[in-house]
Amino acid sequence: MADKKDAVPVYSTELGRLCPGCGKAKTACVCRAAAASGGGGGAIRVSRETKGRKGKGVTVISGLPLRGDALEQLASELKKRCGCGGTVKEGRIEIQGEHRDLLLQELARRGLHGKRGGS
Repeated sequence: MADKKDAVPVYSTELGRLCPGCGKAKTACVCRAAAASGGGGGAIRVSRETKGRKGKGVTVISGLPLRGDALEQLASELKKRCGCGGTVKEGRIEIQGEHRDLLLQELARRGLHGKRGGS
């Protein structure tokens, strides 16, 4: 078991998830530790969520190896492809509505192979 002096914080109530490499918020991290981890846990997941949205469903894309402006640009292009709205939150892209199959095809066309998640 590691000593407490070797422990690295991974979450802060003020900043959210932290990068183990630089200690900054994961969304603001530009170090190699975040890039090596793929940014979101390895695999790209395309799932559907309704929790906290009054029953309205959104398609969530997580685990993308992109940050900052590149993630915003991809989100914009995917929203146009689906013909709906959406946002980028905490390194995840949220697209309004049920578009998992279409988004998986579009990601594969761009060389980003993901897995379908959720029910």
